[in-house]
Amino acid sequence: MAPKPKILLVDDDADLLELLSIRLMAVGYETSAAESAEVALNYLDIARPQLVISDMQMSGMDGMALFEHIHRMIPTLPVIILTAYGTIPDAVAAVQRGVFGYLAKPFDSKTLMAQISQALKHTSFSAIKTDASQALWRKEIITQSAVMEDALTKAELVARGDASVLLYGESGVGKELFARAIHRASNRCNEPFVAVNCAAIPEQLLESELFGHVKGAFTGAVNNHKGLFQLAEKGTLFLDEIGDMPLLLQVKLLRALQEKQIRSVGSTQTIPVDVRIISATHRNLKAEIATGNFREDLYYRLDVVALIIPTLSQRREDIPLLANYFLQLFSEKYTKDINGFSPEAMHMLISAPWPGNVRQLMNIVEQCVVLSTISLISPTLVYDAMQKEETQLTSFEEARKHFERDYLVRVLKITAGNVTQAARIAKRNRTEFYKLLQRHRLDFSVFKQP
Repeated sequence: MAPKPKILLVDDDADLLELLSIRLMAVGYETSAAESAEVALNYLDIARPQLVISDMQMSGMDGMALFEHIHRMIPTLPVIILTAYGTIPDAVAAVQRGVFGYLAKPFDSKTLMAQISQALKHTSFSAIKTDASQALWRKEIITQSAVMEDALTKAELVARGDASVLLYGESGVGKELFARAIHRASNRCNEPFVAVNCAAIPEQLLESELFGHVKGAFTGAVNNHKGLFQLAEKGTLFLDEIGDMPLLLQVKLLRALQEKQIRSVGSTQTIPVDVRIISATHRNLKAEIATGNFREDLYYRLDVVALIIPTLSQRREDIPLLANYFLQLFSEKYTKDINGFSPEAMHMLISAPWPGNVRQLMNIVEQCVVLSTISLISPTLVYDAMQKEETQLTSFEEARKHFERDYLVRVLKITAGNVTQAARIAKRNRTEFYKLLQRHRLDFSVFKQP
């Protein structure tokens, strides 16, 4: 069955709410009703409609105040205001502030329906959609979270154009899934989607991977090699962990984006390219710019539209959905008959911190499925899997931070908090040693012996 557009109706007149709801459901819309602006805001914390229709004069918060709240929370959500006290200046002022429509009561049904249809065409859910397959673009993203739905709404809106998109999110949140979803929702969906992790390829090879090389360009280049820009022609190129790209390559990438042409390593010829760029990072690129590690001009080329993907801890209502999805997936993979999680096991999953996000949850569920000997995942299995995760190797950066802190603690203990002696042991000057202590928030006075 085709999905129906959802409309939230807000009015303190129960009779009008019921009448409007009946009219809208009769023409194929799904409605929810809120008898006050405060109730409407609570509803928006749980679910996301495609449109809000609100009365202007209500006890407590009025319609314009509700609009202001909605506009701050969800800028892409259209709002239509109905009022019995409307004037032309009021309508003009409301529209200038961002209200999609402003109708005076008693309103004409045809006019209202026309405004609703027009408003839905400006959202990610067109009123003329009739095929449920329209949702295939986001089929890999499993969610019932309102914050995730906001991100998906923006993703579908940006997919309609060719603007470069920069995805922000912690490791494991699913940035590549989002990039693929944007590609599938775009006009380039029938062309290639090519992904590359800029942090996973050595600097000396990354240029060749992106732009290609000609035969004889360097030792081992025995044939011409097409780069990823050429392989993604007419489609989408996803540059994951763009914040880790070396500065020299940032210059060449900027030139390629500006001129829409590339030059293979070892070649003097330029090749025109037509590629949509989606990039992603877990780093704060503005901070990287401030430290000189990322080019500001490239940043503005990539960050035409920014999308922030929420962490798993910000969408805990999705944990049962995802956990059961992974459970079914791995039960089939390992040919096991497992029906679900015990209530205690699911509670542990929902309340866990999840620093590794969805990727970590998937790994935990797989471990539980592999080791389970009964039809229900027990809390003991979940606990053991989580403990095992915590003892696994961390990233090089994290390991270096832990080593530095442990080393500083050791030398401060040896010298009883004497910074001069500790700096001498560490072969660092006092100023540099103080900076290290500040970085790790260590107070040398704590180590002084009484």
